[in-house]
Amino acid sequence: MANMTAVKNKRLKTKEKKPAAGKDAKIYFRRLGVDIMRDKLLYIMLIPFVAYFVIFVYKPMAGLQIAFKEYNVFKGISESPWVGLNNFVEFFSGPYFWRILRNTVVISLYDLAFCFPAPIILALLFNEVRQKTFKKFAQTATYIPYFISSVVIAGLVTSFLSPSTGIVNNIIALFGGERKYFLTQPEYFRGIFTIMNIWKTAGFNSIIYLSALTAIDEGLYEAAVIDGAGRWKQTTHITLPGIMPTMVMMFIMKIGNMLNVGYEQIILLYQPTTYETADVINTYVYRTGLIDADYSLAAAVGLFNGLVGMILVCTTNYLSKRITEYSLW
Repeated sequence: MANMTAVKNKRLKTKEKKPAAGKDAKIYFRRLGVDIMRDKLLYIMLIPFVAYFVIFVYKPMAGLQIAFKEYNVFKGISESPWVGLNNFVEFFSGPYFWRILRNTVVISLYDLAFCFPAPIILALLFNEVRQKTFKKFAQTATYIPYFISSVVIAGLVTSFLSPSTGIVNNIIALFGGERKYFLTQPEYFRGIFTIMNIWKTAGFNSIIYLSALTAIDEGLYEAAVIDGAGRWKQTTHITLPGIMPTMVMMFIMKIGNMLNVGYEQIILLYQPTTYETADVINTYVYRTGLIDADYSLAAAVGLFNGLVGMILVCTTNYLSKRITEYSLW
């Protein structure tokens, strides 16, 4: 009984010491004011980024209500009639639902299987190069495609694969093969799109992993050499575990954008003959909203895409935290 009384008294004292919510808020804003005055230049630099997200990301979210309405341009959002989930039912029961969902998932899996590990492998290779001149040249050569417009990249791919003058078909013809117009054949589209993405993004994305590699203690490598570990053992037991947190963070963000495959490049490359394997959710939104002017259906499809992406991020983050102890939050 004495012990129980002591515990109750301790709990009562703890409750008495706990500050009120209003007091917590005052302390928080007081500290925030001190931080702003101390680092005011940094907060001033933050204003354009906050304004960008408020104006172009959060404010337009109010327009998502047209996904539940039969939107009429002349009536406006507020006056358009409410139809509930009809737009979603139309999308799920439509003839293209399973095709675009399958293509989106398959292309995203291609992206995870090949585009995600490509910058990691490239960073590891750069880390092993000891000749500085060659290393700088190779890094610059792989970074450049990222800064080239997607339109130009798509144009280059189209030129490379041209059946008459393309370098790929010239090589095939040189060895006695038959020239093909690859971009009109559905079975080749996913491979072409994946290779183009690797070429465009692998070099730039490798910068993140190169930065993570610089944070690994060199003493670990020296100790491994003393213990007789070769380059492969050092890579598997020191380098990869050292950049694992970065890999996990990038993987979670990759999963979050899984359904947002690079539809800009797809729009530039695909055509009606390749819709069978190239048409994805975002290209369907583009055609439905901007070409067919069915804004309500396009908004419903886009909202579905965003909700699935949010679920994927939360699920992947939870599993990563349970399995690897690394997570975004």
